[in-house]
Amino acid sequence: MSLFGNILAKLGFGSDKKETPAPAPVAAIATPADAASAAVAAAAPVPTMTEVDVVAKLDGLAALNPEKLNWKVSIVDLMKLLGMDSSLAQRKELATELGCPADKMADSAQMNMWLHKTVLQKLAENGGNVPKELLD
Repeated sequence: MSLFGNILAKLGFGSDKKETPAPAPVAAIATPADAASAAVAAAAPVPTMTEVDVVAKLDGLAALNPEKLNWKVSIVDLMKLLGMDSSLAQRKELATELGCPADKMADSAQMNMWLHKTVLQKLAENGGNVPKELLD
């Protein structure tokens, strides 16, 4: 599993997806247009996306953690809250996975800021409820 996939899993993304079953195929097809409609209807089930409240989950983990971790500004703290290795090597691997520009990879502070913002944006793109102020 990718590092970002691990983050998604730890936050519960995809854990409660439900599949919407496709309608039953039509028995008699009269026209080519009907055949096309039937083919679409017989397609595989489509997963429905359930929104994940990222802030509530991370704040809940932070409340239970003996360390004072500020996940809202620190990628290291966010990874620690999720029980992940937050070493520079792991952060570089995650940054590479998410497409961090080379100029930011050369400076760990710049990479960390880019990585934190990108992880939150990707969580939002995957159905996470992330407040706008954390995405700016």
